[in-house]
Amino acid sequence: MKLIKVVGFIFQFGLIGLALATVYLVTVSGKDKNEILQFLSSSEDQYTTDPDNKSAVFTYADAVASSAASVVTIYTSKTVTEKSHPLLDDPVFSKFFGDQLKRRQRSRSETNLGSGVVIGSDGYILTNQHVIDSADEILISLPDGRGSQAMLIGEDKETDIAILQIPITGLDGIKIANEQSIRVGDVVLAIGNPLNVGQTVTMGIVSATGRNRIGLNTFENFIQTDAAINPGNSGGALINARGELIGINTAIFSQSVGVQGIGFAIPISLALDIMRQIIKFGKVTRGWLGVEGTEITAQAAMATGDPGIKGALVVGVFIDSPADMAGIRAGDIVVAVNNNPVLGIRDLLDQITLHKPGEQIQVTVYRGTQKLSLDMKITQRP
Repeated sequence: MKLIKVVGFIFQFGLIGLALATVYLVTVSGKDKNEILQFLSSSEDQYTTDPDNKSAVFTYADAVASSAASVVTIYTSKTVTEKSHPLLDDPVFSKFFGDQLKRRQRSRSETNLGSGVVIGSDGYILTNQHVIDSADEILISLPDGRGSQAMLIGEDKETDIAILQIPITGLDGIKIANEQSIRVGDVVLAIGNPLNVGQTVTMGIVSATGRNRIGLNTFENFIQTDAAINPGNSGGALINARGELIGINTAIFSQSVGVQGIGFAIPISLALDIMRQIIKFGKVTRGWLGVEGTEITAQAAMATGDPGIKGALVVGVFIDSPADMAGIRAGDIVVAVNNNPVLGIRDLLDQITLHKPGEQIQVTVYRGTQKLSLDMKITQRP
């Protein structure tokens, strides 16, 4: 009986509380109601793909649309003659059977696939040198279905850059990015024709800049990215989220099966510099010092009296080279070029090649504990 009274008491107060809450909601100000509705509306907007919302990126379609028409597919072919039979080197055997063995020699055609990027409306195309290496015929396929034979304007094996041109005018030249704006972590898109499946776009970020000592080229200053780069992507475009070209896709790095996410692109500033030199001079002009070098050994560093010395250890000097004429010897340590510190043999190579043949430079070396400043005139790199 007491339990029933208690339950009835609670029920009555519950009804009273519900009535009071209803009165409060009815009398709540219109301002508060509007604030609640605005909050709910703004929450929904966070999950919509509003094209006017500049604070977030929901698609890279505009970036791809503005640059994809400038990325082409490159098909090359070359005739390869099989190696002659070793018995043909024997004069007696060759005398009796040489004609028969020569008739059996066969030639075959090798094909290669790559990508390229249209630079400007005059038909110039940037690609990798290894894509067109020793090719007898180069064919270009445009994204709109048109095609043409290409003429090789020039190539530079030391940076893996080649310049082609096709006799088609009015092409869409890709937009070029300001390389100074490239930062690690930036979103990038790789465009090319991997494995000949058709034009493909992959996405990643800039993993690193200034990568060298990879062993791919003589002169290396790669952009590293985890955007997928596969066979056929070589020579294609690496663009930023605004559709601007920042690099030429070059290679993937894999020392074993299963390695992923390490690709390299040549910075567009380097590629364009090579392109300008080839178009203007027909070749790439680089300075040459004429030394062979390596990293500083502990013994060589101790001989200078400074165990922490930075520079490049000279292990050989070419006869009649600028270094030879200036008096540099094997065992010297090059520490500066025009008072710019040399951080290693790779840095020395890069600094020297920035100077044009005929320029006068000053090289600072240590010969034991003796510090020398030597003047010399740079010549053309062989």
